[in-house]
Amino acid sequence: MSPAAEAIAAGRSIGEFTPGAVIRALRPAPRPTLLRVVKASDFFALPASLAPFESAFPTNVPPWEWLRGIAPALAAHKFDQPMRPVPPGVHVEGFVYLHPTVILPHTATIIGPVWIGANTEIRPGAYLRGNVIVGEHCVLGNACEYKNCLLMNRVQTPHFNYVGDSILGNGAHFGAGVICSNVRLDNKNVTIALPGGTVADTGLRKFGAIVGDRAEVGCNAVLQPGTLLGPRSLVMPLTAFGGCLAAATIAHSRQQVSTLPRRD
Repeated sequence: MSPAAEAIAAGRSIGEFTPGAVIRALRPAPRPTLLRVVKASDFFALPASLAPFESAFPTNVPPWEWLRGIAPALAAHKFDQPMRPVPPGVHVEGFVYLHPTVILPHTATIIGPVWIGANTEIRPGAYLRGNVIVGEHCVLGNACEYKNCLLMNRVQTPHFNYVGDSILGNGAHFGAGVICSNVRLDNKNVTIALPGGTVADTGLRKFGAIVGDRAEVGCNAVLQPGTLLGPRSLVMPLTAFGGCLAAATIAHSRQQVSTLPRRD
């Protein structure tokens, strides 16, 4: 038996540590309480239209863990249905499923793996570049870009949006020009300042936003990396927002505007 083990068995201290302290130090560090409290089910419920992917998105994990599930979910999916005809200006490559009712524009780029549900509208110039899952009755807008993202039912991203490494809940809506910034300027892992002062390291270098069911973001707002928006929350236009926004809460910033007479 080692000297340390003998000391523990005898109840003696080892240096500055009592046996109880040594045993506690050998145990895995517990996860912060708030990390266990923040769950995907607090933000959204996966709709029935996305049932083929349900096993990849458990409800009792932090919502950003779903980002890690998108690529494996699509890799496991059988893209065994024949590709529907598309307009000449729509470029499609890789594994892509488009429901027969998907409305296609005259120009778009869709690079798989991509899965698009029923009655979703893809508008001109949309760019889908891999690992994209979209539910029913969504709008993928003109000149918008999507990558490694999950959009549930009735999500609207109609004009000039960037949705990367993000999850948008049912009925979420982006105004024109809303950007999900997904990489820190220093390229470090994205961290989240949770309520109560706990800072969570997500382990993700690319992480845009978690947008709860029926949350809305106004025109030209920017969601900073690792943003969490609760259900029915609202970010006002022209706001640069980061961190956590509670359900049914409004985030806004006041900008003073001055007026001067013209001198000509």
